Amino acid sequence: MFNPETAAIRFGTGLSPNIAPPGSVSDILDRLSETDKMAARFPIDGFHIITKATSEIKRLNKLRRKEPDRSQELRKKVRKIKKKAKYWQLDWLQATIARGVYTDDAMRERLVLFWKDHFTAQGKQGVMKRAMSSYVEDVIRPNVTGKFADMLKAVTFHPMMLYYLDQVKSVGPNSVVAVKKPGRGLNENLAREVLELHTLGVDGAYTQNDVRELAKLFAGLTYERKGGFSYVANMAEPGAETVLGKSYGGNIQDLFHVTDFLDDLAVHPDTARHLAKKLVVHFVSDLPDPELVDHVTAAYLASGGDLMQSYRALLEHPAAWVMPATKVKPPIQFIISSIRALGVAEKTLMKSKPKEITNLVIAPMGLMGQLWENPIGPDGWPEDANHWISPQGLAARIQWAMSAPQQIRRDLPEPRSFVHTALGSRASQSLQVASARAESKSIGVGLILASPEFQRK
Repeated sequence: MFNPETAAIRFGTGLSPNIAPPGSVSDILDRLSETDKMAARFPIDGFHIITKATSEIKRLNKLRRKEPDRSQELRKKVRKIKKKAKYWQLDWLQATIARGVYTDDAMRERLVLFWKDHFTAQGKQGVMKRAMSSYVEDVIRPNVTGKFADMLKAVTFHPMMLYYLDQVKSVGPNSVVAVKKPGRGLNENLAREVLELHTLGVDGAYTQNDVRELAKLFAGLTYERKGGFSYVANMAEPGAETVLGKSYGGNIQDLFHVTDFLDDLAVHPDTARHLAKKLVVHFVSDLPDPELVDHVTAAYLASGGDLMQSYRALLEHPAAWVMPATKVKPPIQFIISSIRALGVAEKTLMKSKPKEITNLVIAPMGLMGQLWENPIGPDGWPEDANHWISPQGLAARIQWAMSAPQQIRRDLPEPRSFVHTALGSRASQSLQVASARAESKSIGVGLILASPEFQRK
């Protein structure tokens, strides 16, 4: 059952010399129920900053066409905005790392990353390529302890998701816009991903016709560069659509036909099972215990999709605490847990310059197989442990463990004590001996961080 070290490593961001691990399941849940202190301590801008930047770039490009003699001057201003957005992304990564390193509410940080991956959305070009953290700050983080339906609606209506899945181009076949401007058509991307990835799962009880009908129901969801999300009734499909056996809509002058469907979809039995299995796979095992999945599914359905009750069910079941650990930390979790274990001072981490963040985090993560905010597909990053321990990925982890700690913290801890700080009782006797006999502190610390015990959660 409950173990403080397992709580800190499997359900948190790792052990720390300065922050005590949770004392019980209730302790974890109580901290989740409290105010989100890390968001205030290490702020990340919301999507409004992206909206403002893209609007300004659009204005400048329009001005270039009107005043070609100023083209070079205006182009420089556009480049300056794009460069500034690149620095925003690095600042937000720094804040993300700091939240994981210094929090005493570590499951929240893990859940934010989990749902960020579940609701993958990515900018394709320009400033939007830098926008994922601001999207997460808008719709994932505020809803991580609430009802799943609220998060689902917030994500579905967010400009980032609408942009990523080309929903902004979708119009109903019989809409006012389609009739006036032939050639504009229906796009099924958002409808398909909402059903297949976000809710019911690939094996869920839906058909291609449900995807088509839902795409019609979603027609009209778009966004404006100046004002964010927008619903345009003239783009919507007239009449009602039947999705999953139920009719929605008829009145396209408001959004109730969409919100009603999303509310129903959030409490569908297939949604409950899909989300429960993903939570268990993410936190516990690539081969999830069926009883644990059933337990979380039942709690989700009984509570009407309350995420806190789902987390409670996950944490209270004995199968959530089984050992040995088999999950492998993705690169971002490996780096956060390493810095946390090293006890790096906040002042040291937060004064890191953009080039240092790039060299110590962005580039190594890429070599480890996880390009920051550049997932390999709309289903996010793989959970399979084998994906993260490829020869190249493992070599990059070892290289980082051997070289990065001394750059992050000059006064490295003694390996004899650090092995217990980082791993507690998980440290094997052979690792304790090897790290203690290392030729230098940096090699000893590197052996500990590169060890199989530390790589697993």
